Amino acid sequence: MAAIATALGHALLNPSPAPSPSASVSASPRFPSADPSSNPPLHRELGGALGEADGAVPDGVTVLDDGIPAVANLDPDLFPALRRAAREAARDGVEFVVNSGWRSPEYQDQLLRKAIARYGSEAEAARWVATAKTSPHVSGDAVDIGPADATEWLSEHGAGYGLCQTYRNEPWHYELRTEAIDRGCPRMYADPTQDPRMRK
Repeated sequence: MAAIATALGHALLNPSPAPSPSASVSASPRFPSADPSSNPPLHRELGGALGEADGAVPDGVTVLDDGIPAVANLDPDLFPALRRAAREAARDGVEFVVNSGWRSPEYQDQLLRKAIARYGSEAEAARWVATAKTSPHVSGDAVDIGPADATEWLSEHGAGYGLCQTYRNEPWHYELRTEAIDRGCPRMYADPTQDPRMRK
């Protein structure tokens, strides 16, 4: 299972493996191990505290499951771009699973509290989970996609649909950048703390 979430919380919800959060963070019960796939995603630790209405995603949800609020509440431009890409990927035998999409502010706040408890500080948690005020998940502008073959497909083909990986440490986190269709995706931030939007 993938580790921890994005500054936008999405690493928390993604079950795909991810790069090590930081060489300076040692493995311990509080900090993730060097192999993030061995750390349970934070959304699993929330238990039943929040449901689908707040953006929790049941296992196996795809971009076609628009009856799920986490998918249905995505930005109206992001949603069709994601579906177009998913249909094309399906021709290559690749299915897009939604690990996280839209989230309520309450859900984002809980993810952030869990991240602070896991990482030991707000500063370290900010590398993986944004505040409700700054998270593109809360606005419906971000989606976390899995499994690994889906993120690999998007890495190679996503720009053609305007879908770009935003953070180097979160290969599952995609946002819509329509200019990428003609010019390619912009350079990724190392992690969300480098993103000016997170400093509002």
